[in-house]
Amino acid sequence: MADSTSPQVVIVGAGPAGLALAVALSQQGLRSTVLEQQPVEALADPPEDGRDIALTHRARRVLEQLGIWARLPADEVAPLCQAQVRDGVSPLVLPFSAQREGHEALGWLVPNHRIREAAFAAARQAPGVELLGDTTVTALERSAAEAAVRGAGGLRRAAPLVVAADSRFSAVRRMAGIGAQMLDFGRTAIVCRLQHEADHEGIAHECFRYENTLAILPMAGRQCSAVVTLPSDRAAQWLALPDAEFAARVQEQFGQRLGAMTVAAPRHSYPLVGVYAHRFVAPRFALVGDAAVGMHPVTAHGYNFGLYGVEVLARELARAHRLGHDVGAVAPLQAYEREHRRTTWPIYVGTNALVRLFTDDRAPARLLRGAVLRVARQLPPLQAAIARQLTGGARR
Repeated sequence: MADSTSPQVVIVGAGPAGLALAVALSQQGLRSTVLEQQPVEALADPPEDGRDIALTHRARRVLEQLGIWARLPADEVAPLCQAQVRDGVSPLVLPFSAQREGHEALGWLVPNHRIREAAFAAARQAPGVELLGDTTVTALERSAAEAAVRGAGGLRRAAPLVVAADSRFSAVRRMAGIGAQMLDFGRTAIVCRLQHEADHEGIAHECFRYENTLAILPMAGRQCSAVVTLPSDRAAQWLALPDAEFAARVQEQFGQRLGAMTVAAPRHSYPLVGVYAHRFVAPRFALVGDAAVGMHPVTAHGYNFGLYGVEVLARELARAHRLGHDVGAVAPLQAYEREHRRTTWPIYVGTNALVRLFTDDRAPARLLRGAVLRVARQLPPLQAAIARQLTGGARR
């Protein structure tokens, strides 16, 4: 029988979703053990990885409640005031404004490594959270009474519930017998921080060009994160460019809007694969973060969905705990799955359809792309609905 120091939840994966869940459970009086392949020292000081995360209003509220937001360096949090979408060489712009929707910002852009750093600091100080690094899970066992994971060196951790938060290519999800719908877009995103002359005014730009997609995301100061998305067989060419030539190419594709650009940080590349798990829960098992839903970055929902899932799962487990019920029982897990699927599935499908259309360079698709933007410009309610998704205001 478990004693009063045994974890009630074992979390596999100490990424920002897994760590946020550990903190959320701690706030509800639930103990957890977090297992991570990396050394604990690497979690405390994660390297810059080029990714910048657009956080919605709802995601910010979750981070504030968890004490993670206050740990972010204020001078690296950049408000997203407006967003503009362009197609090809058309001068037509589909705008989204925070003020029009009654907000100070559509969201906030934060470097991913700063979020990881803040989440680790919060988890390390949270009561009832055990962090174990250098741990690779090799087996998952489940019985009617508990779930357990095993690792090298005889490691075994058991609890009423195991949660996988170990990336969109989750090994533990597979151990639980849960498959996933995977959509390999055949594209690679190259991300790079750039310095520029002009003020970006807090405006994000998504330019669906006919050879590649270019996103310019406003960061703190006169810097932006440039995200070049292109067919993977052309990624090596872009990565091999000298810094000056890479910056000049982005500057030219962006129409010189921000003046001269220079590279401010190393480039990083990431293959784009969308993932949606067939189920989010199983007996004594649940998925959160990218292990449940791994999004294409174009609509910036990835980590936001992870935080929404953390909020709902922690709420349902806390409710069961308060009532003296088993936190690994079917009822709280199914409640989590129903709500998280309602939140994520329509946007996952819609995002993938949008990506397919706006990365299709054939003539019929080009015509349809332009038509979609023209229609959207004439429908303020549609723009408002999209803005609500950007802010996370559609739900609570």
